[in-house]
Amino acid sequence: MSIVLALAINFLAFVEAGTTLPKWFPWWLNYPGFEAWKFVNFFIFVAAIFYILRRFGLADAMRERRENIRRELMRAQEERNAAQAKLQEVEARLARLDTEVAAVREQSAREIAAERERITRSTEEDVRKLREQAQREIESAGKVARAELRQFTAEQSVRLAEDMIRRDMRPEDDARLIDMHVQELGGLKN
Repeated sequence: MSIVLALAINFLAFVEAGTTLPKWFPWWLNYPGFEAWKFVNFFIFVAAIFYILRRFGLADAMRERRENIRRELMRAQEERNAAQAKLQEVEARLARLDTEVAAVREQSAREIAAERERITRSTEEDVRKLREQAQREIESAGKVARAELRQFTAEQSVRLAEDMIRRDMRPEDDARLIDMHVQELGGLKN
């Protein structure tokens, strides 16, 4: 093959040098703008490249590189799809965010109203209990005061009676009372 390549290179060099072609060479192969040597040169170049690629394993390297690029493109497509799905999820959450915020505000307003109502009822109940307790304490204090007043009145009445008796009592009244008690005690024995 190297001999054919050497002959082709010599022929092309001969054609390019501007020398006249032999008589046996067809004229239409050297037609201006359609020179055959250009096509032959291109064919030899492509064949040489193809041979070099096959001989040195560049085709396998190119195939491996193509597979790597294909895998990278597939992985990038998967990542892109995942990113788009995540973006759609985030956009959906953002779209729902306004409704969620409104729902949270509404829920908190209901909770505030319920808590206010509970506190009001609790306060009213506490006030009622305090009033009842105060009323019971007032009644109890009134009962105690009346009992103390009765006791005080009774004690004062007894003291005043004793003072009156001591002041008005004479010795003969004292003797007569003692005799009367003795007779009552004697009559009880019978």
